[in-house]
Amino acid sequence: MAVHESQEPGAFSGTDYQAIIGSLPDALLVLAQNGTIVLVNAAAEHLFGYSRQELVGRDHRGILAEGYRQGFQRLFKVLGRDQESGHSSPFEAYGVRKDGTEFRGEIACALLDTAAGLCMSVSVRAMHHRQEPDDGLREAMSLLSATLESTADGILVVGTDGQIAGVNEQFVSMWGIPRELLATHDDEAVISYVLGLLEDPQGFLDKVHELYSHPLAESNDVLKFIDGRTFERYSRPQKVADKVVGRVWSFRDVTPRLAAQDQAKRAMADLAEQAAQLKALAFQDPLTGLANRKLFNDQLAEALRGDRAISVDVLLLDLDDFKEVNDILGHHAGDEMLTEVARRLRSCVRPDDTVARLGGDEFVVLLTASPEPDAVAERIVASLNVPMWIDRTMLRPSLSLGLASVGSDTVAGSELLRQADVAMYAAKAAGKNRYMRFEPDMMTALVQRTDMDAGLRTAVDGGQIFVHYQPVISPRHGEVVQFEALARWKRDGELIPPGQFIPTAERSGLISAIGLQVLRHSFTELQPWLAADATRSVAVNVSGVQLKECKFADSVLQLAASCGADPRQLVLEVTESVFFDPDAHVILQLDLLRDAGVRVALDDFGTGYSSLGRLQDLPVDAVKIDRSFVSMVRTGAEKLPILNSMINMAHSLGLTVTAEGIETTAQATYLTNLDCDSLQGYLFSHPEPESGLELALLRSADAIDEMRGVRLEG
Repeated sequence: MAVHESQEPGAFSGTDYQAIIGSLPDALLVLAQNGTIVLVNAAAEHLFGYSRQELVGRDHRGILAEGYRQGFQRLFKVLGRDQESGHSSPFEAYGVRKDGTEFRGEIACALLDTAAGLCMSVSVRAMHHRQEPDDGLREAMSLLSATLESTADGILVVGTDGQIAGVNEQFVSMWGIPRELLATHDDEAVISYVLGLLEDPQGFLDKVHELYSHPLAESNDVLKFIDGRTFERYSRPQKVADKVVGRVWSFRDVTPRLAAQDQAKRAMADLAEQAAQLKALAFQDPLTGLANRKLFNDQLAEALRGDRAISVDVLLLDLDDFKEVNDILGHHAGDEMLTEVARRLRSCVRPDDTVARLGGDEFVVLLTASPEPDAVAERIVASLNVPMWIDRTMLRPSLSLGLASVGSDTVAGSELLRQADVAMYAAKAAGKNRYMRFEPDMMTALVQRTDMDAGLRTAVDGGQIFVHYQPVISPRHGEVVQFEALARWKRDGELIPPGQFIPTAERSGLISAIGLQVLRHSFTELQPWLAADATRSVAVNVSGVQLKECKFADSVLQLAASCGADPRQLVLEVTESVFFDPDAHVILQLDLLRDAGVRVALDDFGTGYSSLGRLQDLPVDAVKIDRSFVSMVRTGAEKLPILNSMINMAHSLGLTVTAEGIETTAQATYLTNLDCDSLQGYLFSHPEPESGLELALLRSADAIDEMRGVRLEG
């Protein structure tokens, strides 16, 4: 600031002026137009806690509390327009000292026309002697400021003089106004920038002028941007004590909402179109696009009413173990498989043949005048055996197919379909993944299955189910440590294989009664052997059907108690498929049993869909490696990393490992060298009844000695 010395007698010199300024009790700062501090007095140094060198050249906003940092720049413009006074009335503001503490001050400002240009003097008087403002008011002001800055709307406040009084950060962000433009405090330049973004800038201005002509009016309209965005604009008067002092503008970006509404409209239109298509396709399966059951039945009836010289063949098929795909990979993967199966079926038949989906994983093909229906059936089986990739998982579909043809006798469509159904179940019984042509004796087999159901029920009620036991040996201890209990049924002097009557028992609901009988036999017949050593155990197979019963765990524990058996000597063997049931009750039953000391073993491990890593999530204590992996060991010199990995992974999870299906000393030695905990198979003994337990133990001992001899020789 330039100070001119007077030559008149008695006038103050420049030094005198500096002394006067320095002696003022109020803090004095002089600000340049860009907000930089150019001069301070000693009182300012004391009040703010900075030295003169630290304050001069500093942006004045750094010594003001948040919420008061923009006011002085606007005051410059206001004072510049008021040429008569050139100074402001005192007002309150909050400053910030160097140590971060805030203080309340009374401010007075005036313009100075200096040689260095237009400046503004700022006089600050601390108001320590006055009562501090109400804390609730300060908190309310802070809350108001925070609310304005956190709202999703852009807020613009304009005074009655048309000058911008304030904006929040969201307004600046929404409109993309450059920071350097805001720093100029040139309202006209800011408005010009805003208008340049709009499709209809004149309409924007017209609405502004209209509202300022009616100060009490409120408005709500829409702004369209050149870049495709859409804002909602809302305006209402700003009042202080019922006096209009300005106008508040609120802007909200509704582009996403409008896009969603437009998308919803398109979706509704699409749904209407789809509804029309579904109505037109009333005879079509919506998932696969194949004919549905109604269309198939109509076409089958029409084919049977036609020329008797024209052959009519029905091929009924369903996918084997399709439920596991849904349970493991999810229903979306199951839908993908069904769609791919439909595509392959179409490729196996002529364009005029009918391919239909009856529901679920059941499909049917209607052939009319086909020269080679058996060749078509073979082609379908081969086509579906080709692997498919779903969710980065390779699946090889398996199907059972039944073929029925119209012969010399006239049959109804329902009968022909029933014959194909009987043939399909015959294919399943024969091992799945094949087709079979209907033969009259298949009806006989159906009758036999019905007879087996009745016979099995009689056997269960009459206590005709008995148990054979197969030893499980520990290579480490060199002795039998467990017997696996295996259900047996002798009917009319003939031993019925478990593979035949166990599925029948599961289908008929008799499996629970059979399971309890096997447990009772095991606890009773093995009692002396189990009592001799607490580390010995008996393993019993458990069906998923049994685990679904609410009182299964209670029944097992009550039976053990009644027989005087220790639950810690019981091992329940389950297959991996029981864990894929969505009913959490299965897991609950196993947890209850494990809490009582019962151990759980995962049977046939390695044959399911899941990985070794999933073991850590299953409530099991042991795994039994399926015999198909053991059979890979022929000479004992093989390198089979899969067996090593399975055993190491199980051990790392704290599980014990049993290998079943051991038939040769080479297999036993190979697995023993891999640190397999237990071995089971015909090498040690076939399953024996209670009367043959001693013989089974002797055979096992001989096999252990032979195995150890081989190991010693090696």
